Formats: sequence, structure tokens, C-alpha cells
Amino acid sequence: MAKSELMTALEQIAREKNIPVEEILTMIEGAVVSSLRKHVGKDADIRATIDRDSGQFSAVVVKKVVEAVTTPDLEMTVDEARRHKKSAKVGDEVVYEAPAADFARIAAQTAKQVLTQRVREVERDKLYEEYKPKEGEIINGSVHRFLDRNIIVDLGKTEAILPLREQIRRERYGIGGNVRAVILRVDKAQRGPAVVLSRAAELFLQRLMEQEIPEIADKTVEVVHIVRDPGFRAKVIVKSNDPKVDAIGACVGLRGSRIRSIMNEVAGERIDLIPHAERAEQALANALAPAKVASVRIVDAENRVAEILVAEEQLALAIGKDGQNVRLAQKLTGWTLEVKSEGQKRAETSSARSAAAEGLATLEGVGPKTVEALVKAGVTDVAQLAALAPEDLKERAGIGEKTAAKIVAAAKAAVAAAPTPEASPEEAAGPAEPGAASQA
Repeated sequence: MAKSELMTALEQIAREKNIPVEEILTMIEGAVVSSLRKHVGKDADIRATIDRDSGQFSAVVVKKVVEAVTTPDLEMTVDEARRHKKSAKVGDEVVYEAPAADFARIAAQTAKQVLTQRVREVERDKLYEEYKPKEGEIINGSVHRFLDRNIIVDLGKTEAILPLREQIRRERYGIGGNVRAVILRVDKAQRGPAVVLSRAAELFLQRLMEQEIPEIADKTVEVVHIVRDPGFRAKVIVKSNDPKVDAIGACVGLRGSRIRSIMNEVAGERIDLIPHAERAEQALANALAPAKVASVRIVDAENRVAEILVAEEQLALAIGKDGQNVRLAQKLTGWTLEVKSEGQKRAETSSARSAAAEGLATLEGVGPKTVEALVKAGVTDVAQLAALAPEDLKERAGIGEKTAAKIVAAAKAAVAAAPTPEASPEEAAGPAEPGAASQA
């Protein structure tokens, strides 16, 4: 028996869209049953079938024969049953054709709706499966339209969104303009895959570097960490895995050709290439490039705080416009950096020594020369001096043994005579008596 035109058409669509024919037919049968329930009853037992060769639709209603009907959608009396089957008796199941005059039209319309819906679902799933593995890759598209300040990008097979937060602030786009971005993530959505793009992410800059710099692509040079102020400045730590290859030179390229190409793609964003360093002091000094650092002092290793000294003429460069350079350096290293010029540090040291000298000079037997010797030895506080043994003071400050003993004794006497903090009125009054109430 030759197949009907309907079945031939369904098989062709199934092949094109990669959907099993049996799945389509089963869905159509289920949809026809749902449509017929509007005519027969929402709880009715309806069975619809499509002949796999002729494509002919048929639908029947099944009811049980009972003496007294309690569920009209599923039961009928003996008299009603005998209209369809003369030998019907209580307990039998009666099967009869669904009473729908326009059954053929309902079936055809339902088939069309189900097929359209299923094809859309399959196409959405295919697009999701195609784009999901591309997360983290660079893709090209064109500006299709604007949604508020977000940009809808046409990727050919689907649309993607470039949100405002993922755009480079200095860039402006026009309808039809080309957009190059990294696929940040792909999510499932009702109308197809939701593809989110980014030009502001650190990942976008890393992918550009991989495309433009062969040594990074083949892992000879490794990108350790990137931080960005998109469109303005970026800092990139690079590390060579081959002692014969200079990481910075490989990234810059001949006469800066490689890095310039990358900068042009990100709206002229300045890119500071920083060599990887194991020692914290060296890593912190490198992070403040292009400024030249005079010295680095770890103030608090546990809380990652460091003091950075630079020459007076390097201070503005180290801090950067609106603090941009030091802010990116802190983000890159994870340290809090206190950047000071050498002049500022000298002024602070001088001020601290003056304050220390004033305190130490009040001690009996301590003259200007002794104060100077103590400050040079790092002793700047009376309490600190009182805690020292005369022998220690003698060695640190180069003071005679008798003089050292006399100074330490004077410091201890000064600490002992110092007034203790006064007790608060509440502490002085002592604990309140039981049952006492406060008065306004």
C-alpha cells in the first residue's frame, strides 16, 4: 500500500529537522485527544490513532457500562451502550467513534500546530547545543538593534546580547556595524539560546592575545593574570615556560606590532605587560609599571599590606590618573599598597624622630647626642626604652654601661610615674545595688 502524501511529507520534515517520525505522530495523537476532550468531556477516555501508511486519522471514546452512572465522562447506562453495541451488558467496555463533525479539520490543524512547535523546540535545542561549547570563544557578529542601552548582535543563526556592563565605555556602535566579542555564557531560554557577549571581560583580552601571539597559543608563554579598566588600561602578568623565550618581547612583537594590534581592538586600551615574579616584593614592584619603584617594604604580611617608595617624579605615574594605576596594581596582586614618594617618607621619619626626641629628652641624664643615638638605634618611645635591659641598650646604641643603666632606670621611673587612665563615672561608682532603678 502506497504511503499518503501526509506521511511522505512528515517523513521528509523529520529527516530535515532530525526528528523521529514516530515521535511526531505520537505528539499529534496526544494533541488530537486534548482537542476532542472539549467536545466529549475533560475526563473522557479518548484514543486517537494515525495510520502509519495511509495517514488516516481515527479517534474513539471508551466508556464502561454501569447500572447507575456516577461519572458521565467515563460511564454509561445499558440503554445508552446498546445504541452502539446491541449485546452490551453491565461491566462491558463500549468503544464508539468520537462525536466530532469537523474531526478531520481538528486533526489537521492540531497536526500543524504540534509539528510547528516541535520543529521550533528542536531548532532551539540544536542552537543551544551548537553555541554552549563555544563559551569562552571569540565570535563575530553585526549590530542588529538596540534594547535600551544593550546591543542585540546578529550571529547569523541566532541573536546574542552585549549588555551595557560588558561594553567598552569609549566605544560607539551603529546598526549594521561589526562586533567582535567573547561568548561569556549561553543559557537556555524559551525563544532559543540566550547568548551573552562581552568586550569588557578579562577573558576577551586573553583570547585576543592568544589569537595574535603564537607563543601564548602554544603555551610557551603563559598569561598568569589579567585586570582591566576596559578601554583605558589593563595589566597583564606573563610568564615564559621556555628560558630561551622572553615573555614580554614575545607579547610586544617586532616594533610593537602584536601588542598594538590588540590595543586597537580594545579602543586603544593601554596594556602594561608585567613579568611574573615569585618574590612578593618584586611582584609588587612590577605591578606598578610603568612607574619605577625605589623600594618595597612589607608592613603586614598576614593582611597583605605593603609600603611602596618611589622617586618624587615617579609618584604621579605610580598612582595614575584618579588612582587608576595603583588601583589596578592592588587588584592584580591582592595587596593593599601604600605608595609614597621618598620625600614624603623622609618627612614622616623626621616628624616621628622629632616626636620621639621630645619624649626621650625629658628623661634625666639624656642629652641631645644620646637622643640621636637612641633614635638611630630604633628606640623612639619611653615605654620601649624602659623594656630594654641595660646590656641590650649598650649594644644597640653604643652607650656606656653606666649611662645605659641610668637611662633605663629613668625610663622605668617615668613609666611608673605616668598617670593611669581615669575610671569612668560608672566604673568609679561601682556596681549598682540590686533593685536600683535609673532616674531620668
